[in-house]
Amino acid sequence: MFKTVEYIKGKVRLIDQTKLPLEEVYITCDTYKDVARAIKVMQVRGAPAIGVTAAMGIALGVGGITVKNYNKFYEKFSKICDHLSSTRPTAVNLFWAIERIKSIANKNKNKPVEFIKKAIEKEALKIWKEDILINKAMGMYGQKLIKDGDNVLTHCNAGALATAGEYGTALGVVKVAHEKGKRIKVYVDETRPFLQGARLTAWELLKEGIPVMLITDNMAGYLMGKGKIDKIIVGADRIAANGDTANKIGTYSLSILAKEHGIPFYIAAPLSTIDVKIQEGSKIPIEERNPQEVTHLNGKRIAPDGVEVSNPAFDVTPHKYISAIITEKGIITPPFAERIRKLKNST
Repeated sequence: MFKTVEYIKGKVRLIDQTKLPLEEVYITCDTYKDVARAIKVMQVRGAPAIGVTAAMGIALGVGGITVKNYNKFYEKFSKICDHLSSTRPTAVNLFWAIERIKSIANKNKNKPVEFIKKAIEKEALKIWKEDILINKAMGMYGQKLIKDGDNVLTHCNAGALATAGEYGTALGVVKVAHEKGKRIKVYVDETRPFLQGARLTAWELLKEGIPVMLITDNMAGYLMGKGKIDKIIVGADRIAANGDTANKIGTYSLSILAKEHGIPFYIAAPLSTIDVKIQEGSKIPIEERNPQEVTHLNGKRIAPDGVEVSNPAFDVTPHKYISAIITEKGIITPPFAERIRKLKNST
């Protein structure tokens, strides 16, 4: 089984997702700036994986701080955190993980700097381990929504590659259902422009021996109309307090199609993806990415030189189109605002 991200001897090791599926290549990040770049260029991607990797990047970065004075240490530590937080603005797990590491530094400010550095490293590894357990728990809850013989549509990649490893969020639900002996077929949107579905999700499912059918993004409505899709499950990069969900661009369109065809539309995401500070989806920051992701394919231009390009990485699905949100603590059904508040307050 491949490892999405690991912390080995003070270095961060990642599977390079930009090389998949043609090559299974691993890279080693020697500095926190290497980690930040890997997140920025999407060598590692997916909200939970970004959070885990950022925590490890901080642990790597503070390992190189040599000062003994706490205030001077915290100044350098803050610069590392700020550098990593600037990489991907939409994925809330990034900021959640950084704040969690910051709390370790603050809680131990009266301890020697070397103790704090080791505590940060320990916390980063704890976040990594927790993510794997969280995703399996999410899968256990979510698989109850999947029937034997279901055809499930997913978008982008919300599998092991989008998390610390092993299960994933949306694909974690599928994998656990498969482990339970349910016969499932997964329809995978290619997910333009970065093709995470075609390159990553199809690769993961083939590795797991789960039947998979790759489709272009604009086939989804056709298949729903033909009765080929029973459920839709996707991940999330940020969920607002009312249940509005930011996910890979194209998710919003799928939710409308699902509503029209009476197909359940599920979000699978850890509770750390729910940002209760943001009341509704219009307040979620949406990352605008490099136009070359649209104008080029495998480094070759496919669009006219000089054409204007819009390339938002995410869109927001209003909560009214979402049937349920699957978390590691259970399944949240409407009314989302009230039930999200209760679940978040209970943890």
